[in-house]
Amino acid sequence: MPAPLPRWTALLRLYGFGADLLAGRAWARVDARLGAQGVAEARRRERRGEPTRARPPGRLVWFHAASVGESLSVLPLVRLVAREAAVLVTTGTATSAEVLARRLPPGAMHQFAPLDSSGAVGRFLDHWRPDLAVVVESEIWPQTLRMTAARGVPLVLMNARLSERTLTRWARAPRSARAVLGLFDRIVTQTEATREALVALGADPARTVVGGNMKASAGAPPGNPAEQMRLAAVLGNAPVWAAVSTHPGEEEAALAAHALLRARHPDARLILVPRHPERGDEVAALTDRQGMGWTRRSAGGRPTEPVYLADTLGETGLWFRLAPLAFLGGSFVPVGGHNPWEAAHCGAALLMGPLRETVKGDVAALETAGAARTVRDAEELGAVASELLAKPMELAAMREAGLALASAQVGRSEAFARDLLELLPA
Repeated sequence: MPAPLPRWTALLRLYGFGADLLAGRAWARVDARLGAQGVAEARRRERRGEPTRARPPGRLVWFHAASVGESLSVLPLVRLVAREAAVLVTTGTATSAEVLARRLPPGAMHQFAPLDSSGAVGRFLDHWRPDLAVVVESEIWPQTLRMTAARGVPLVLMNARLSERTLTRWARAPRSARAVLGLFDRIVTQTEATREALVALGADPARTVVGGNMKASAGAPPGNPAEQMRLAAVLGNAPVWAAVSTHPGEEEAALAAHALLRARHPDARLILVPRHPERGDEVAALTDRQGMGWTRRSAGGRPTEPVYLADTLGETGLWFRLAPLAFLGGSFVPVGGHNPWEAAHCGAALLMGPLRETVKGDVAALETAGAARTVRDAEELGAVASELLAKPMELAAMREAGLALASAQVGRSEAFARDLLELLPA
């Protein structure tokens, strides 16, 4: 017999009414976006809770993550759980679906997550009938959580990370925060500060523990040794650095920094990796306007010009291994930063801008270890990158420090997997 659900507040009931009322408009928006990104119509309808796969027999664990970074952070956990039960991973973006199609293990499958409306969630739950639901980081959708818990499904919030803005917003509605957090059977936070904040909002302290950042323990992204050797041969002795997961505004900064760097290193190469490869044409046009020669990965080009536009998906591990020094995007614009551990696991020294609220603890650990440095703007990015490329011993020390710290984080997934499997029905 499931435990009684926390009492739903008027604010949460109003949210549910509004979400159901606007479900048609929300569906039209996500349908158009996914369609523009090349997702087939049948798969787009998964967001309405309409499945495109049969439910496998036996126990099923449902993981839900927002997008690529969050889903990859729990991929080691998915691999371990998939040995004991079927696994369904849901996300909301076309990019994450494409990446997971290549990287999910046998026994695991991907679907797009249902919108947070009672109709979509009901259809989803009727079909998939999960035995355990694991929500990753900050994907807290009240209707989805309540309807799942109402069916007696244990709920886990894994790798919990909520921004200060989100915590402040929840603090303005303490009874609603307590009701939502009370749905979780277990909460595993990234930091002690997050644990304390969630407990202050009403999370059960006995069920809320610190587990560290699972992105740190996820290990290195896959590489391509043969392609790495081929490209390294093309690059020869040219100094190489990368700007990875860049957003609009950051390509300009990277190109400006590269122009400054080439004054000292005329044969230097920049591997420019936009966060969203579909922006390749836009970034190519921008590089043209900067008057810098470039070649393009998606067109079969080789890194023979000052800029190599790596507008492909799923090759981040290749670029972090090929370039000894990397600037990580999402940190010069108000995105909050991206996962710095992939670079460290691949042995790349790291440069980041000042805007990295969502990963500030991770970056602080890497900076303390001597594996990362903060740069304030394009001019400082160019100066620091130029300095490090001219000092191979200092650059090598940064790379070794990052690799050592990242390697020390691996291994926690096994304990997390055991804890999750204990929540499954016999």
